[in-house]
Amino acid sequence: MYDLRWIRDNPDAFDAGLAARGVAPQAQEILAQDVQARANRTSLQEIQNRRNALSKQIGAAKSKGENADGLIAEVGELKDALQAGEELERDLSQALRETLSGLPNQPEPGVPVGADEEANIEVRRHGALPVFDFEAKQHFEIGEALGLMDFEAASKLSGARFVVLRGALARLERALAAFMLDIHTEEFGYTETSVPLLVREHTAFGTGNLPKFEDDLFKTTDGFYLIPTAEMVLTNLVRDEVLAEADLPLRFIAHTPCFRSEAGAAGRDTRGMLRQHQFYKVEMVSISHPDQSGEEHERMTACAEAILQRLGIPYRAMLLSSGDMGFSAQRTYDLEGWMPGQDCYREISSCSNCGDFQARRMSARFKPKQGKGTGFVHTLNGSGLAVGRTLIAVMENYQFADGGFAIPEALQPYLGGMTRIG
Repeated sequence: MYDLRWIRDNPDAFDAGLAARGVAPQAQEILAQDVQARANRTSLQEIQNRRNALSKQIGAAKSKGENADGLIAEVGELKDALQAGEELERDLSQALRETLSGLPNQPEPGVPVGADEEANIEVRRHGALPVFDFEAKQHFEIGEALGLMDFEAASKLSGARFVVLRGALARLERALAAFMLDIHTEEFGYTETSVPLLVREHTAFGTGNLPKFEDDLFKTTDGFYLIPTAEMVLTNLVRDEVLAEADLPLRFIAHTPCFRSEAGAAGRDTRGMLRQHQFYKVEMVSISHPDQSGEEHERMTACAEAILQRLGIPYRAMLLSSGDMGFSAQRTYDLEGWMPGQDCYREISSCSNCGDFQARRMSARFKPKQGKGTGFVHTLNGSGLAVGRTLIAVMENYQFADGGFAIPEALQPYLGGMTRIG
């Protein structure tokens, strides 16, 4: 959501930011709606002032025994005009809200301008790529051959884009999540949080998932939405709150299942675990002072990178272009893990600074130590990491010619000392 005053003062910059996101100019339409709404509010105030003045005149006339029928009739007309103006106010406010709520966040200065991932910029790489003396397999080839990854059983239960993990592979998935949570809470200061998986419409609206992306969400028959990521609930913890500046930043983390319809991903990654309707993710969220959100963004990304480094998974960090960022983001880093079976890097974490975009939708504010009033907080979110994709990366980077794979040393204590699967 946007500050209308900023749009009034910077209409060209507003449209330029939208253009970078592939959205047509909107300032002229928004400002026309704004002018109409403000004119109507002025008219309402004038009507109310006239009505108040007439009420005093009627009282004075009656006290003198004078006829006030004409004044009373005018008050009745003003009442009807006031009701009509209030209805128009609601309609205009709703129309303006709908227009603004459907527009993506403005990209931060320095974000590469481009339509899609082709304009993304590689920031850094870490780790040497593994070299095999055999043809590297993809994760589903390894998992199915071991009898520990079953897509056919999942299809019987739920259809496509689901998987059943068994035995050591299911335990490895659990171990990965526990390892991530331990590092983020014990070393990086995030507060572990257990959250609802079902939310109401206002919660999804607050993070920008509604109204534009309703088709990407699973909705129950009684109005709940299944969360696509814990970002939705962790960020909304500060909804309608006024926080003390001294308490910022707040840092939350949660391990949850995530549910996505993948409405726009028809035909993409149909094999394996890369793109599923249900998957697990460890999600980080920070609530930051506006002056510190840039630094917090770098810190959050470094926290996600630390997990990849300790697992020994080669990766690269990408600064996303304006056209490839998520709807609510103003700046995003993607961490892409190396997948030997696919011979390419694939996204394994995405860390975004949303500025005050979500905070305005949620009315999440802070009170400065000095001065009057309140300001909007900045919100940030990042995968720390996507558990299923990290599992894939472990399987493919540590694979053996015989079809098994090694367990990274950092995970072995979580698996009773197990060093390999297969």
